[in-house]
Amino acid sequence: MDVNIKERVAAFLAEHDPDGDRLEFLRARFDAGLAWVWFPEGLGGLGAPRDLQLVVERELAGTPQINPGVQAIGLGMAAPTILAFGTEEQKRRFLRPLWTGEELWCQLFSEPGAGSDLATLATRAVRDGDEWVVDGQKVWTSGAHHARWAILVARTDPDVPKHRGLTYFVCDMHAPGVEVRPLRQITGEAEFNEVFLTGVRLPDDLRLGEVGEGWRVAQTTLMNERVAIGGAPVGRGGGMVGVVVDAWRARPELRTHDLHQRLLSLWVESEVTRLSGVRLREQLAAGQPGPEGSGMKLSFAKLNQALSGFEVEFARDLGYDDWTFRRSEDVDFYGRGSGYRYLRAKGNSIEGGTSEILRNIISERVLGLPSEPRVDKDVPWKDLPR
Repeated sequence: MDVNIKERVAAFLAEHDPDGDRLEFLRARFDAGLAWVWFPEGLGGLGAPRDLQLVVERELAGTPQINPGVQAIGLGMAAPTILAFGTEEQKRRFLRPLWTGEELWCQLFSEPGAGSDLATLATRAVRDGDEWVVDGQKVWTSGAHHARWAILVARTDPDVPKHRGLTYFVCDMHAPGVEVRPLRQITGEAEFNEVFLTGVRLPDDLRLGEVGEGWRVAQTTLMNERVAIGGAPVGRGGGMVGVVVDAWRARPELRTHDLHQRLLSLWVESEVTRLSGVRLREQLAAGQPGPEGSGMKLSFAKLNQALSGFEVEFARDLGYDDWTFRRSEDVDFYGRGSGYRYLRAKGNSIEGGTSEILRNIISERVLGLPSEPRVDKDVPWKDLPR
């Protein structure tokens, strides 16, 4: 199959000039099944083993590429959820422009009163014929100011317990009643947003999954989100530890024995995390991600914060002096300065599931430890104190 994939890529390049129109090249790559090789044929894939994607990426290095900095939510969260729960019409409508970057996506999950306990969310969707009318507020919405579509979880039945009254939708971010407001971060940028939904009408054909099954659909999104954040492929000495090691080599006059010992420990931890990611991706090749992705995301957040802190301490300079409020166009840890990395890494232990909640998931669903007592498990959502 490896040889066949290489032959397919070679045949594709013989027909499509990578130096030509970028968008047309990406569209053709999707149509050739070289976007996500493990997806079905006709949907950007070949139905091939997932690990062959690395072969494709190597063979197509140097050709026009997608931009994970602005497409991360679409690629890592929306796409696998649409594949798992979408109708054939939804898959064919959304997946191609999602992958090429023609349509960007955001995630309407968290709310001011429903972050770590997402199932308590209050945004309502009320059915009106063949449409749903949505009212509520979402927060910490990355890239909403760029997005054409959003993945949305809303409450459709307040009379049942919180996990059972949710439904999952694709939300048109250009629909009347959608208002996006920036949230300024510690870096001065507004990468995140709060989104207000007032009488937003969504046709029922934008619903993903069955009515009342939104929590089950959302679990697919959340597990893929944690893998996307913490389980991305990294070569030995790559990622943040590579940035720190480069700084160490470039400034020998700043080295001390204690810093050297700490760097060695961080290198070992980075290698353990990297190799755990390799094992996780081997598991993914056999199916959908499980709770193990939470462990990778937890490790990634802790390590990223430690490495970015070490980098600033080693340089003895925050290296960040632009606090001007501005809209973020991208998220780029490696193309920015050490001060930006240090400040932005503070969000790694919050976004995609807080580290505290991930520890609960690991303890209960990976280690099999008893769950914490839950007094609201069988209480209708409308009767919960808020």
